[in-house]
Amino acid sequence: MRALLMSSTLLAFTGVSLAGAVPAAKPSFTVESVAIPNAPPGGLFLDYLAVDRVRGRVWVPAGGTGTTLVIEAKSGKVHSVGNFKTAEVERRGQKRMVGPSSASVGDGFVYVGSRGDSSVCAINAASLARAGCVTLTGSPDGVVYVAKTKEVWVTTPRDQSIVVLDVSKPAEPKLATTFKLEGSPEGYAVDDVHGVFYTNLEDKDQTLRIDLASKKITATWPAQCGEEGPGGLALDPSGRFLMNVCRDHVEVMDANAEGKVISKLDTGEGVDAIDYVPSTRSLYAAAGRAGKLTVAHVGDDGLLTAAATIDTSQGARNAVATDDGTAFVADGPEGKVLVVRPARAHK
Repeated sequence: MRALLMSSTLLAFTGVSLAGAVPAAKPSFTVESVAIPNAPPGGLFLDYLAVDRVRGRVWVPAGGTGTTLVIEAKSGKVHSVGNFKTAEVERRGQKRMVGPSSASVGDGFVYVGSRGDSSVCAINAASLARAGCVTLTGSPDGVVYVAKTKEVWVTTPRDQSIVVLDVSKPAEPKLATTFKLEGSPEGYAVDDVHGVFYTNLEDKDQTLRIDLASKKITATWPAQCGEEGPGGLALDPSGRFLMNVCRDHVEVMDANAEGKVISKLDTGEGVDAIDYVPSTRSLYAAAGRAGKLTVAHVGDDGLLTAAATIDTSQGARNAVATDDGTAFVADGPEGKVLVVRPARAHK
């Protein structure tokens, strides 16, 4: 089916730079939206999105609809992968339907985690055909492909553990091992070059460094986020700059200096997952409570500089971005995905 695009509005914003730096130009953006078919009137729960940079697609696990949308980043055309199980759960006194909630792009396959039946399924990245699935003992949160070991690591915060799947046969994920943590894992980043996995313990306000081969924790650093704890993570390909989410700001930690915080940038309240585009050194952080998207530049020294702030909507969070700077933001309360394009990329 084709994307349902709402009317777009051209927005202009002034970049913010560090003291002494040359002020940034005034970038312009268009903000559109892709409606999620069968979204209930009260909205739905959207969590992790994923970008397939090779094929120019954005994967949107659409929760209680039982589908995962695949959006062609340039044309806006929408495909649908269906038949995911859904289930009604109660969270914080409210009942809601859950289903597919996370995705990660692997070697020819995309791995989709679903809370509807605690499964992770392999989907052919080109044809979108479903392949094998595996059932976990706990509900999956983050799902991430690890190229170095041909594995998929799954955070299961309710079990305070990480589940490792063997995807040496990409279409046939299978359980490899599970290891426990001393807290609830939140967020992830992978350093394939140095063989390292990072996650946060949300309830302990800590960031963990884990060896990919041994599955052992090799360092524990204070995240310094406070009572709400840290959220998502992103990593520069150099392996040095680890970007960490506190709920109202992002930090750059020095992974070569025991997690020393190099810089911070306010984003507004309600940031969860973030994305980083290495080719432009651009960080994307959508603050759901503040209703805005911050685009920041990460300098060679790890200093964060705000380049643009774009108004989105209340509850819009978990941005991902393509190489041309187009951001896709999950707007669960409105049952849609916001598409924020730089004016130069808009057609």
